Order: sequence, then C-alpha cells, then structure tokens
Amino acid sequence: MKALSSALQAHLDEGTTTLSWCWRITRADGVTLGFTDHDQILTFDGSDFEPESGFAASEVRSGSDLSVDAQDAEGVLTSDRITETDIVDGRWDAAQVELWRVNWADTSQRVLMRLGAVGQIRRGRMAFVAEVRSLAHVLGQTVGRAYQASCDATLGDARCGVDLEAPAFKASGAVQALVRDRGFVASGLGAFATGWFAAGTVQWTSGSNAGRRTEVMMHEVVDTEVAITLMEVPVRALATGDAFVIRAGCDKRLETCRDRFANALNFRGFPNIPGQDAVLRYASSGDANQGVVL
Repeated sequence: MKALSSALQAHLDEGTTTLSWCWRITRADGVTLGFTDHDQILTFDGSDFEPESGFAASEVRSGSDLSVDAQDAEGVLTSDRITETDIVDGRWDAAQVELWRVNWADTSQRVLMRLGAVGQIRRGRMAFVAEVRSLAHVLGQTVGRAYQASCDATLGDARCGVDLEAPAFKASGAVQALVRDRGFVASGLGAFATGWFAAGTVQWTSGSNAGRRTEVMMHEVVDTEVAITLMEVPVRALATGDAFVIRAGCDKRLETCRDRFANALNFRGFPNIPGQDAVLRYASSGDANQGVVL
C-alpha cells in the first residue's frame, strides 16, 4: 500500500491525469542520472530527468513471499548518457534504481513506486534490457561467517592484514605476446616463481581495458617466459604493449598463508575441522588395545 499525498490523491480522483514515469539511477561510481518517459525535462529532488531517453518499463512482477520481485527496463541507446561502453564496462551493474510516478504538471505531486538495483543486463547492437531487482535480493546474500577449512577473508583486507602494495606481492608488466583470448606472455615478472600470482588480480593501466580489473587463473614460468591466463576473457581484446599491475593471489589454505605471506596469525579459516571421512570411520576389533582417535 502506497501512501499518497492529499494533492496527488486529489489529482487521481479527477479522472483526467497528467502522469509520467521517472527513473533515477545512482551508479556505484556516484554518478546520478535521471530519465523520464515524458517529452520535457522534469526536475525534483535536485535531479533533472531527461525526456525521450528510450526507457520503457515492463510490468512489475511481485509476490507475497520473499522471492525477488523484478521488472525489466528496456531502452535504446539514444541518450548521450547511456552508452554501450558504459554498459560493457559494468558502470551500470548493481546501480540503485528509484522508480517514481509523477504528475508532470506539478512534480511536487509524486510517489516512490519502487526501489531496487540493476541486475542482469542483456544488450544488443542498439538496445538493452536491464533487470531491476527489488531489495529482497539482499536476503539471498551470505551474512556472517561459514565454518570451513579455508580462509574466508579477502586477501589484503582489514581482516587479512597483508599489504598487497609491498614489492614482494606486486609487480608491473606488459603484454609481450598474445597466446589465447585470455592468455598472454608477460614481461616484468621474471623474479617471481610459478603460481605466485595465481588467484591474484590484474589491473590494466593502459590499452583498451585501462582501469579494469580481472582475476588471474594461472601464472606459469616456462624457461624464460612468463605466461598469464586470466579467469575470464577481457571485455575488450588485449594488444601487445598493454601495461598492467599484477598482485599476488591466495588459495585460502593455511599452508599458503603461513609460507607465502607469513600471516598464519590472521588466518580466518578452521584448518582442523573434521573432513567427510570422519563420518565414515568406525572402530575395528584390532583397535581395542591400540586406541582409536575419531
């Protein structure tokens, strides 16, 4: 049930209305954008809502349970502020979305119909469809710690304490040769052993992917060459000479935390947790004199 102002309720009771939809989107980088299906710019709460932006909304799908409500916002790339580059770069991912019903003749008469976040984005050459999820999607996220053998901290965060800016865990390099769509031979990493940067990150500092960060799947040293394989194909194709900063990774095991980072004191897992084989163990007749540890 939405609470309407007396002025808006009176306008609705007239029968003939001057209503429009307005979307206000706040991206993760702090940029706030406004769009409306009206044919003129509407302004309220310090935001300008751009007309004829190509936005159109589907029906709102909702239920009485705790499932995630959803709505699709379809659009064509007609607005100067909606670019395919921004969509590819993920600038719209997880952006906060406010959906308003507004009397365009008097924008003080409005009601917030929906508050959510941008989910999956499907795009084509000239159009896109963005899923707008309700706040119920937050209920599906893991909260708290899991009782597991591996560490649940993120390498380099406050709980971990490792300084990834230290020279031992950070290096600069460049693409020497392309091996596959997500693999390349790198320069500048000859001082590091095989696997040192596996599960780490690459941050591109030049080239078409500059500013983007991706995970490292494999780090191999073969003779004098260093090969890096990324976890996923970069958004844009790599090119020889693309520069990057690479940081060490961690496989979340106590041995790695102790031997590679000398950080066992901050290990956030439970390495002595019984494994699945403990459930299958049983005492035999020969164990009576020897003792059995279960």
